Amino acid sequence: MGHRETSFLGICLLALILLSGIAAAAEPNLPAEAIECLGCHGQKGVNYALQNGETLEAYVDRNKYQASMHGSLSCTACHGEFSAKDHPERKFKSRELYALKASQVCHQCHPDEMISKVPVHASLLKSGNKAPVCSGCHNPHEITAITAGKKHSNEKDYCLGCHRHSMGIKLRNGESVSLKVDSAALDGSVHAKLACFDCHFGFSGTQHPKRNFNSPRDFSIAQAEACRRCHFDKYTKTLESIHYSVLSQGNLNAPVCTDCHGAHSVAQARADKVKSSQRCGRCHQDIFGTYTRSVHGNALLQEHNLDVPICADCHTAHTIQGAHTQDYREKVPEICGRCHGDAVLMKKYGLYAGVVNSYLSDFHGITLKFYRKQKDASPESSRKSIATCIDCHGIHDITKTSGPATNMVKSRLVKRCEKCHAGAAGSFPDAWLSHYEPSLTNAPLVFLINLTYKLFIPFMLVGLILQILLHVWRYAVNR
Repeated sequence: MGHRETSFLGICLLALILLSGIAAAAEPNLPAEAIECLGCHGQKGVNYALQNGETLEAYVDRNKYQASMHGSLSCTACHGEFSAKDHPERKFKSRELYALKASQVCHQCHPDEMISKVPVHASLLKSGNKAPVCSGCHNPHEITAITAGKKHSNEKDYCLGCHRHSMGIKLRNGESVSLKVDSAALDGSVHAKLACFDCHFGFSGTQHPKRNFNSPRDFSIAQAEACRRCHFDKYTKTLESIHYSVLSQGNLNAPVCTDCHGAHSVAQARADKVKSSQRCGRCHQDIFGTYTRSVHGNALLQEHNLDVPICADCHTAHTIQGAHTQDYREKVPEICGRCHGDAVLMKKYGLYAGVVNSYLSDFHGITLKFYRKQKDASPESSRKSIATCIDCHGIHDITKTSGPATNMVKSRLVKRCEKCHAGAAGSFPDAWLSHYEPSLTNAPLVFLINLTYKLFIPFMLVGLILQILLHVWRYAVNR
């Protein structure tokens, strides 16, 4: 063999060594059989059709598999009936049956005696399920040691050992609910100092009962019941609310504690007024849309003014009363007066702080107070005829009484006046002084007449008393 041939063979041998080294560096821990299987299963889009019409993804992430606890195993260690040459076709009716069949393989290496050493697993075995569906919590191709070698300083750390990972439960209707907990959100919540078992009673490091729910909504309602253990005063208030009344009648869409406050990311409900009002808007979308265009909603959302009222300010948070009831209607002046009777707050925005008192002192307000005292003896039909704040100013669509919206407010006033004052003309509301006290700039004629009476009546009373005293003195002297 010549020098040239020897050099050529040497170069080829060196190239083979380099290529094999690169391949070994790329896949240092994967068995050759796994590399061969990943030639197909390492490509996205590999799916398996089930008999019920569902599809099962057969894609395996090469990097996650390599880093997993099973990365050193060959594929046939678990998939014994498969090989590079033999790839039998199997049929399964559903994902659940496939997962159950696949989980039986786990017991070949992880028998019940080994599994039961972990309290959570032992609890699952005690529940009567002798073949737990392992893949419900552990992805077999991405499995890592969740708790091995770790010392848990508290109960929360123990629970998050599993629940910080993607996991869930399947419900009777076929839907799933995620049981993953965002540890950062939990640490930032008002419940950060509580242990998991404070809310999830019945669960512990040794007890992990299996529970079944029909739907995600049933799951949410059941979880919300835990709130009453600590917040029983708030819970009892909700029993009187319109929400609980609707829920007790079978409407499961009525909100419960966790719908408004969240579950693991619980925050002070009124800490963020915008978010608080938006929570109500999830169910009351049309009303919330109207509110956003009102003078209150616009100030909150566009100007970030936190002085304006939100839903909970008028409707309260827990004792939410039906807004269409007569009792709630008669409380409207009191509700509006919380802000519009606050002199400091009204002065801040240049508004008159006596509007509610002026209403209560005129014929509408006095009649309302009379009917409230005699409500048992007064028919509801007559009580409904009394005008309150919302009849003139609107409810969720409240606008300014000055500026471009003046004509709209006046038109609303005329329609309301016509209900009691038949034939009221368009200028009828102008005869009413509204909520403002007469002054030289506002209704000057009324102001001057009032001033005259204030001066003339005391003068007449003093003169009358003086005349009586003089008559008495004269009678006494002449006697």
